[in-house]
Amino acid sequence: MSASVAASPSDATVVPPAGTSTTRVPWQAKYLLLALIWGSSFLLMKVGLRTMAPLQISGLRIFAGTATLLALLALTGGRLPRERRVWGHLAVSGVFLTALPFSLFAAGEVRVSSALAGIGNATTPLAAVFFALIFLPSDRLSPRKLAAVVIGFLGVVVIMQPWESMGRPDLLGFGMTLVAGACYGLGWTYNRRFLGGADLGGLSMPTALLLVGSALMVPVLLVWWLVSRDTYAAPWSGHVDVGGGGVLLPLLCVVALGVVGTGLAYMLQFDVVRGAGATVSTTVTYLIPVVSVLLGVVVLDEHLAWPQLLGAAIVLVSAVTIGLPAKRR
Repeated sequence: MSASVAASPSDATVVPPAGTSTTRVPWQAKYLLLALIWGSSFLLMKVGLRTMAPLQISGLRIFAGTATLLALLALTGGRLPRERRVWGHLAVSGVFLTALPFSLFAAGEVRVSSALAGIGNATTPLAAVFFALIFLPSDRLSPRKLAAVVIGFLGVVVIMQPWESMGRPDLLGFGMTLVAGACYGLGWTYNRRFLGGADLGGLSMPTALLLVGSALMVPVLLVWWLVSRDTYAAPWSGHVDVGGGGVLLPLLCVVALGVVGTGLAYMLQFDVVRGAGATVSTTVTYLIPVVSVLLGVVVLDEHLAWPQLLGAAIVLVSAVTIGLPAKRR
């Protein structure tokens, strides 16, 4: 998703420093790899839930991603921001770009499929248009965007099927994924408003965001554990897999979610930006729900009814419409 519109943490558009060299791998290959990495995050969370609680998944994901980006920042000679004002705004945007959406997506997948959670992520551009009206008064809401938002909302209604008493998705679970997607829209709009002129090039911004997220997750995990001590012996203790599997696979999936999906994916995105430009790189967002649905159906044997597929198509068309460049005279 475009940083000028909306993005998830793994979708953030970060412009690399000028003069940075690129590899010989075509940007098209990296583009497709990014769609696979970010689209598979919902599958990895679903597997992690077999032995881990949602907050444990989001915490481990943020900690692993923070460690990865800190190492990459040191290797590339980057630095973290130093101004207190910048860190103050990062503390706010970090809530909506790391801790809260990561936790909500994991909690939502307790009640809905990974495929449906990926569809919920596609509503981020719709939420970004709404929050832009609040934080960015200079951004005008064109008739096209207004129509896209209304149609996208109708697509969400089709997915939820409130007129049905049976066979519809769990409204609370899917609602969590919608709020998580809205968090991304709010977080990146807030960044545009208050951090647009800050010197946060390269890996500085995502590393700082994840550091804030890590700091937030420590007290959250401790409070959660104090409430759940009857089930979990320690904050890092898992529960028994009712399916009979071990703890190693879920643990590896969540670590991969942090290291690859949050850390290494940024390096790939930098090369896509260099090779094709920021506008092209942000369109990878529209492939993420497609990948999440395919992986959920093929790997986890999940099923989506026709209203969910129809609603997902409506939401995706609306998101693409919002992302189209404005016509120039």
